[in-house]
Amino acid sequence: MINVRCLKAFKQTSTQRLYQSDSWKPLYHKNMKVSWKLYDLKLDGKFTIAKGSFSSRRAMIIKLECEGLWGLGEITEISYYGIRLEAIVALLRKHQDRLSKFNLDTPQSFFQQISTLFPSQPFLCSALDCAAYDLYGKLNAQKTREYLELPTNVDLPDTSFTIGLDDPKSMQQKVLNRPWPIYKIKLGTPHDQAILTAISGVTSSTLRIDANEGWDESQASSMVSMMSSMNVDLIEQPLAGSNHEGMNRLRSKSSIPLIADESCQKVEDVARCHTHFDGINIKLMKCGGITPAIEMIHEARSRGMYVMIGCMTESSIGISAAAQLIPLVDFVDLDGSMLIKEDIAKGVSFKEGKPFYPNQYGLGCTLIQDDIVWAN
Repeated sequence: MINVRCLKAFKQTSTQRLYQSDSWKPLYHKNMKVSWKLYDLKLDGKFTIAKGSFSSRRAMIIKLECEGLWGLGEITEISYYGIRLEAIVALLRKHQDRLSKFNLDTPQSFFQQISTLFPSQPFLCSALDCAAYDLYGKLNAQKTREYLELPTNVDLPDTSFTIGLDDPKSMQQKVLNRPWPIYKIKLGTPHDQAILTAISGVTSSTLRIDANEGWDESQASSMVSMMSSMNVDLIEQPLAGSNHEGMNRLRSKSSIPLIADESCQKVEDVARCHTHFDGINIKLMKCGGITPAIEMIHEARSRGMYVMIGCMTESSIGISAAAQLIPLVDFVDLDGSMLIKEDIAKGVSFKEGKPFYPNQYGLGCTLIQDDIVWAN
């Protein structure tokens, strides 16, 4: 069932109202300082999905500073999305003067400026957009969720914890090592049925399946048939994003909701995905940040679709930004910082799946190190 409470909450913060600066206390901030820092986020072991294996991810933290306060946003370098941090740094240096003169009347008006400056750079826009929300909250002594008028006194959905691809026994052991209410199981191999059999034999927790485009239609049909009798509540991106006809046929056979990930990256993708999927997975870096994510939620809800909020491999900076939108969604997959060996920040955290928000303004995230040398 679509989360009616979330839909009602969203109607209270419609996209149209969020874009109207005069709906909020007006502030006029200029001469923001933009700086950044590159990190190597080492993972707690090798992590494998259908698109490859890695043991670390390069990341970039962007800082917007004004009036002695600052906001933080994050970019993760993802090769299959064509993201290279050196190219991002070059763009920032090229446009740094223009960025410093942008106004922060509201985070939404700021997003309109950066999306015009960087129209084909959603990862960069996301980091800047999230940093703007963080900074705006601190400048106005307000938490981001309060600014967005999202409910704070309701039960929120649990996040899943991801089990990366490995042999069946190893994946089974990872589940045993980390008791959790919901597991996201990465699949996309010839031995997927053995993996599911091994995992379902040792846990009664809810399972969510993510094939990362790793199945053909025949394998997907077999897997859907197998999972119909298991405690599986969604299947994410079973087929290649371009295989629309195959998705239509698979959807007609599946009693389990099918969720678009790689197929849905921006607002314009939602309408097309509506004909092939039951819901969408929104990731801030893919779509450009909190502001366009809210627009995507509005579009998906208007079409009766499920909404999931997901993440890349990120520190608590990126996770804290995405976690602001948990009250608006049905499914949560924000375990990115839990997969890192040593987090570089602290912020929104999860205990047995439940989110816990710090009592701080903005996004509620802070860097653990206080002696960082920022580039600019």
